[in-house]
Amino acid sequence: MGKLLRVGLKCVAGGALIVVGAVLIPLPGPGTPLILAGIAVLATEFEWARRLQDLLKALWRRIVRGPSASAA
Repeated sequence: MGKLLRVGLKCVAGGALIVVGAVLIPLPGPGTPLILAGIAVLATEFEWARRLQDLLKALWRRIVRGPSASAA
């Protein structure tokens, strides 16, 4: 029962972070970081969230790196 409770709490916490972050997107506040934190919490338990997290990390690396020299 301990593992089930732990997974349940992570689901609730991750989901709550995502919902609060989504509400804060149009308002002044840390909406995007809360959504990313919620995905990170869910990624500790679920493969789909882990894949989404990896995709977002790769996208962020491409954005930070900027246009590649080979594209010029």
